[in-house]
Amino acid sequence: MAKKQIEFDVIEPIGARVLVRKDEPKRETKGGIALPDAAEIPTITGRIVTISRQVEHDEDVPLKQYDKVLFHPKSAIPVDFEADNQLYVVPVEDIVAVFRRKLPSANSNDE
Repeated sequence: MAKKQIEFDVIEPIGARVLVRKDEPKRETKGGIALPDAAEIPTITGRIVTISRQVEHDEDVPLKQYDKVLFHPKSAIPVDFEADNQLYVVPVEDIVAVFRRKLPSANSNDE
């Protein structure tokens, strides 16, 4: 009897974790220098796909869905959910930075 492949629709991280879709690795520097495939950078960027309920309700963790983040992959767990396997469950403590756009200041012309 053949095993039936179970397909899931949603991945919900548990605890202080987020689900991140890893950005494509850069193959070339801004100056045009081609990087070899073996060149590994110890931090990875990606977009948060979803956050756990614990993170959602924690005012001390400034993360939300679709944030672009920089994370350390040491404790990131790859998720075999998609063919290209770009999803990782990442503990909040391994998120080292969040990229934000600077909003124009309302007080910049008050001088």
